[in-house]
Amino acid sequence: MLKWWQETVFYEIYMPSFKDGNGDGIGDFKGLLEKVPYLAELGVGGIWLTPFYPSPKVDNGYDVSDYYAVDPDYGTMADLEAFVAEAHRHGIRVIADMVVNHVSTEHAWFVESRSSRTNPKRDWFVWQDAPNNWESFFGGSAWEWDAGTEQYYYHSFATEQVDLNWANPEVEREIWKVFDFWLDKGLDGFRLDVINNLTLTRDFMDNPVVDGEQQHVFDKDQPGMMAKMAEIGERIRARGDYFTVGEISSDNLAEIERYAGSDGLDVTFNFNFGSVASRDGIVAELARMQQVYADGRMPTLFFGSHDMSRSWNRLADGREDVAQLLSMLMLTAHGVPFVYFGEEIGMADFVPESMREMRDVQGVYAYELALQDGKSEHEALVAAQEKTRDKARAPMTWPEGFSDKTEAWIGEVTPDFARGQRMFAFYQALIALRKTADFCEPGYRDFKVDGELLTYVRGEHLVCLNFGAAREMENKWGDLTPVLANLDVVVDADRIMLPAFAAVIFKI
Repeated sequence: MLKWWQETVFYEIYMPSFKDGNGDGIGDFKGLLEKVPYLAELGVGGIWLTPFYPSPKVDNGYDVSDYYAVDPDYGTMADLEAFVAEAHRHGIRVIADMVVNHVSTEHAWFVESRSSRTNPKRDWFVWQDAPNNWESFFGGSAWEWDAGTEQYYYHSFATEQVDLNWANPEVEREIWKVFDFWLDKGLDGFRLDVINNLTLTRDFMDNPVVDGEQQHVFDKDQPGMMAKMAEIGERIRARGDYFTVGEISSDNLAEIERYAGSDGLDVTFNFNFGSVASRDGIVAELARMQQVYADGRMPTLFFGSHDMSRSWNRLADGREDVAQLLSMLMLTAHGVPFVYFGEEIGMADFVPESMREMRDVQGVYAYELALQDGKSEHEALVAAQEKTRDKARAPMTWPEGFSDKTEAWIGEVTPDFARGQRMFAFYQALIALRKTADFCEPGYRDFKVDGELLTYVRGEHLVCLNFGAAREMENKWGDLTPVLANLDVVVDADRIMLPAFAAVIFKI
């Protein structure tokens, strides 16, 4: 029997950008509550919320300053509880981002830790007399000097995001309390941010440098990480029928896969598939996934998130037929799909035209580092535009508008409502079809890659996905009935004629 999350299409909501319910230009729980019927109409069964905890928002909420509250920008605890109850009433589960690798430097734990070297919470974080060569994943040194106590603290991301010391059992016990608190509030699980970056050891060996670029070898996937993932997964599953998905900082598919399953988290994100820069590698990566996940574990399927350019620009080249092709792959392949908000209406990128419009710390860091390297203002802006994650964070383009009183917290994109209606109907049809047993059961039949053509059978359905030019293929299945297609496809007893970028599902 399948678990609920194996049959679920998840929908990621970037909290400040989904719907403003109080008119201040920032998305919130009142806005979310208003749009639960929309999500139910689309057909999704799960929602992933990005962080909504109090935060100075150096990294837009991924720098948590209080694990046990709701940031006032997003409303109150009562607002959250009302939203979760309404989602559940519509049969939609809710999981939340949980950032336990690091906290904000404004978190009370770190304020205590840096108050003196003898403070009881000193060892809740990673302090050193001298730094090694580790670099932040955002650029620059991962060590920051603290003048008050004359030591360096470790931050694998922004300077204001200080890493917790998971080698300290007190830290682990406190995080278990955090998990319990939110499960008691009605959440159905967690998306665990950069979870394989946890600091478990104190070896601090220098990372190797190849061709001037640091290789992140010793600052992630540290010894004991497999056991820690198993412990986290077991701890949450022991509470009940909950779901865990891990963000893994790796491009090694076998490494990503090994953290998932009954001896780890439920699933882990594979960014080799989800964040590719072009369509070229998608088919090949899916074929690799089929082999690696042959043991019954489930991969994840996604083409967008808050950390990358929107798939409409990055992969579909602004073409509706290609966007629909990608959606058919994501929603018919074996795995757990995650739709990023706005994909279902064909939303495009927002690109800040000046640093005044830039909101993402990663873009700001890229700009500052470029200036330090002697680049011009224009060159630094281009570098920031390449690195910024603001592209996918523009507000949802609702017909009635995102906010009815003030400008949104970040720049908006021009909506195309006619395209949005067509895309929505296509996604809605795909999600409804996926809910049949055909597309939820594990595995494939007749999985075949022929150049840029991918075909596979799920249950009684044949899926044909053509990532290249128009072509013909042999019909070896006999009587085929088209169920859903993005373009006109011709089929007879012998041949199937597929236009360029055609995506079609047949009933066998």
